[in-house]
Amino acid sequence: MLPAIAEPHRFGRRDLTLSIAIVGAGPAGYYTAEATQKQWGNDVRIDIIDRLPTPYGLIRAGVAPDHQSIKAVTKRYEGTNLAPGTRLVGNVMLGRDVSVEELLGLYDAVVLSVGAPHDKPIGIPGDDLPGVIGSAAFVGWYNGHPDHAGLNVDLSHHGAAIIGNGNVAIDCARVLAKTVDELSTTDIADHALKTLAESSVRDVHIIGRRGPHQASFTTKEAGELGHLVRAHPVVRPSDFPPEAEDAALDPGQRKMVTHLRGFAGLPRGDKPVTINFEFFRRPVAVEGHGKAERLIVETTRLENGQAVGTGELHAIPCGLVIACIGYRTAEIPGVNWSDKLGRFPTDDAGRIAPALYASGWARRGPSGTIGTNRPDGFSVVAAMVEDGIAASGKAGPAGLDALLATRGVKASDFAGWQKIEAAEVAAARAGAPREKLVDVTKMLQIAL
Repeated sequence: MLPAIAEPHRFGRRDLTLSIAIVGAGPAGYYTAEATQKQWGNDVRIDIIDRLPTPYGLIRAGVAPDHQSIKAVTKRYEGTNLAPGTRLVGNVMLGRDVSVEELLGLYDAVVLSVGAPHDKPIGIPGDDLPGVIGSAAFVGWYNGHPDHAGLNVDLSHHGAAIIGNGNVAIDCARVLAKTVDELSTTDIADHALKTLAESSVRDVHIIGRRGPHQASFTTKEAGELGHLVRAHPVVRPSDFPPEAEDAALDPGQRKMVTHLRGFAGLPRGDKPVTINFEFFRRPVAVEGHGKAERLIVETTRLENGQAVGTGELHAIPCGLVIACIGYRTAEIPGVNWSDKLGRFPTDDAGRIAPALYASGWARRGPSGTIGTNRPDGFSVVAAMVEDGIAASGKAGPAGLDALLATRGVKASDFAGWQKIEAAEVAAARAGAPREKLVDVTKMLQIAL
């Protein structure tokens, strides 16, 4: 049951309150709501609409379970959601329960903060074989996202190949390489922990088309691989340019490369799992009899900063291939969408159409950190001000409630989320922060 709509402020002869709908309860949505509150204070009603009864988007389902400190930002979002005039409207899906056109008829402005939940395809022969999955699916699986909790992750092969040279690739490698004891005190989903406990994976390969200087790992993510209980990072010394060239890198990149150079100098040791950095390798095919059994890669070289194939091919034995090569925003009926961009085309401020905006990954594509979404939200609100968005007498939140009622849609609210959270905390393993619910029906039984 959603909270009652607060009595709007009175402007002149009519009861007028600015109303904004933000679709997506992830970082982009919450930072947009924060910016909206700062701009209009108590003179605005904000509905943060999400298809799930659980808020926080990729903070809940994307941040690695062993990075709990990053998830502390949800306390800030909680404060945003509990401010007067702001509601979480969960279990409401755009396109299924309400259309963009209907939202534009109910609210003075609508912001699409829906992220980029779909994996980009690898686009090579064999990428449809069982055992080939995208990182959104794999990360969602171990993080307990309802869309991916039932994913079949086969870890019976000794090899796993991870395509991509960003932090998500390292997250996937680290989860595959850690011991159950290292993961048991995190909020990793129980079904994933049980599968990882039986894993036969011993050789993890992180594959990138270019070299260490072009990798997008952060210093922290790269450095963590040197402190795993049972895994040893391996980098070929020959993949590095002369050390003097490191001076041209920015400070963060230089520190990251220093970690990689350190890995290249480590003795092999007796740890049973290796994390192999396969720089200068371009995936060209996945092969196997009815399932993935090997990834074929081509050796590359740099020409003007670009990876160029040499024709030299290698086979990497693996039963699991995880593509960490980017994400795409879901298409929404009635909203212009670019297949080339993989998102909604907007101007620099996030405008899609009159009174319709985008923020976060839906605006700029999957780039940046969690904090990068904050200036996005403020930019969109600045565009609203410039566009003259103002209270117009539209029905706003009360209108949405009435519309959903006619369709039999039971929306959940923030109090419902707090009930779900309490149930998860109560069910947690010893030392773990929570045990996530992965079934939406069960969530709603608790929340409503």
